[in-house]
Amino acid sequence: MPPAFALPESPLPLQLQHLDHDRLSRYRENLAFYEGRQWPGRARRGERRLTFNYAKAFVDKVTSYLLNGSSIQVEGGETPEGRARAASAERALREAAALNGLAQLDYETELDCAVLGDACYKVTWDAEAGNVRVTAPDVQGIFAWRQPDDPARLTAVAAQYRLGSPDSLVTEHWTADTFDLWRENELVASEPNPYGFIPFILFPNVREPKQHWGSSDVPSLIEPNRELNRAFSQLSQILELSGNPIAVLEGVQGSRDIAVEPGAVWEVPESARAYLLDLLQGGGVALHRDYIDLVYRAMHDLGESPRTAFGHNPQGLSGVALNTELDPIARKVLRKQRIRTAVYERRATMMLDLLARFGGLDAEGLRPVMQWGPILPIDRSRQVSDERSLVEAGISSRRSAAARLGADDPEAEWARVRLESAASGAP
Repeated sequence: MPPAFALPESPLPLQLQHLDHDRLSRYRENLAFYEGRQWPGRARRGERRLTFNYAKAFVDKVTSYLLNGSSIQVEGGETPEGRARAASAERALREAAALNGLAQLDYETELDCAVLGDACYKVTWDAEAGNVRVTAPDVQGIFAWRQPDDPARLTAVAAQYRLGSPDSLVTEHWTADTFDLWRENELVASEPNPYGFIPFILFPNVREPKQHWGSSDVPSLIEPNRELNRAFSQLSQILELSGNPIAVLEGVQGSRDIAVEPGAVWEVPESARAYLLDLLQGGGVALHRDYIDLVYRAMHDLGESPRTAFGHNPQGLSGVALNTELDPIARKVLRKQRIRTAVYERRATMMLDLLARFGGLDAEGLRPVMQWGPILPIDRSRQVSDERSLVEAGISSRRSAAARLGADDPEAEWARVRLESAASGAP
């Protein structure tokens, strides 16, 4: 019997067209809602549709808390040589961060991650600049293959994007050993991976148990935001009609030349009755306002962002009371920081690896450590006092204290302190 005929495998770009439809659909829906397209269906004729985009305000607020005071420090051991190598690596990372504009890139990526539910960094070597290149590809064009028993370990990543003129679809496919490049459906390059690792870091906004991809901040806000839009639109319609009152005629056959305006005189039969419809009687506006307030409070609860986070503090809370009031948003940010710690340390490790491989940096044995600033407002003088007590008691080092206080380069700062002390003759 002749061997069975085998159909050739379709090109990778065609295969990707059939993957992750549900995930990509979620991305589009979340992005549309965040951008303000929040009313379902098409508007009826004459229907008023006001949009108050609280979803965007909530997502932006949480993201602004997330990266506040964050920095990467490098540990190289306690020997003078190790500290010197760590300081050199930190300077190289700061130079790469400035070259890539990482402060702005990280904020934009975190915002995108909060909206879509996932985000991605790509770390490669830029031979022209002689430094590391960090980008944030659109996760809507990212496809990943993972270890079945360990979803955190990537076995392959494909990235699709549009490039060139005329516009053409480019597909990159990376494994730890190979790199393939496609233009449209044609394979134009296939070569060994020059880095020895997959140069992508995929991470979720908030991780869901047993799920490969993350969840967005937007879905929990969709229903309350839509109801708030509807309630505001309804109240706005009522107020407009009350400002342009409806004339009601009872026992009248015709209604020509009836004008609702100052000084208008109506002539009606003796048995008829005429009056203006008062839509605000019986405290109707108060009922709408109270309902709007209930929906608004529910939105703050579901978004884990108290009104205090937006500057509403009529009781003048401070200290422990203020921190307790802001605890929900602090807990939400802390959940994200647990994920981001591994992400930013992994990215720094990749950057050091490339700097060692192509830039001559001695990075052997160095370990990047993510430092987070305080999430909630703090008393700066109290924090300085606490850090000083920890250093004097031998519980914490000056370097760690300086990092927690926001110093970008603790080693350089400590060197300047010693130099000034030597110059002034202080012990």
